[in-house]
Amino acid sequence: MFDRIKTRLSSEEGFTLIELLVVIVILGILIAIAVPAYLSLTSSAHNAAAESNVRSAIPAAETIYEQNGDYSTMSPANLQAVAPGVKVDHAVSESSGAGYCLDASSGTTSFYYAGGNWTPTTGALGTITSGTCAANVS
Repeated sequence: MFDRIKTRLSSEEGFTLIELLVVIVILGILIAIAVPAYLSLTSSAHNAAAESNVRSAIPAAETIYEQNGDYSTMSPANLQAVAPGVKVDHAVSESSGAGYCLDASSGTTSFYYAGGNWTPTTGALGTITSGTCAANVS
């Protein structure tokens, strides 16, 4: 078998058109299978990243509450001062300082969390929900 391959490679014949077409068809089938799987994987990775960013900011927000007695000083910069690994797009507190909303995005997806005594206009208090804080600013 190896001798046959060796003689084929040493000759100057090359490949036939049929052999090249078969290789191209096989590559096309593999690409047709791989691209949708890759796109699905990146979409779920963006969702997980955005949810994780919001989830990691919640303890920092509660630390701000413990230090100040309310959430009035809530901002992305203050959250990063408490927990340097926190990455959120918006950190909004209610005017009374009784509640807060955090949101983060990754790719084209965004998730938010409303905590404290926040009065959400959409979604549910205390759960990470798809969307942004802009829909929940009171």
